[in-house]
Amino acid sequence: MIELAIAFAVLALIAAIFGFGGIASQFAGIAKILLIIFVILAIVAFVL
Repeated sequence: MIELAIAFAVLALIAAIFGFGGIASQFAGIAKILLIIFVILAIVAFVL
């Protein structure tokens, strides 16, 4: 899952460099959601 978050973050950076602001913000939003899910699942895995 962390790979997907990193991939969307990279896509957001590339889109921002080329000036696609709307697409970049959507990719960044997806990356944030995936990162939060990953952190929650990692914490649950460490607790169990």
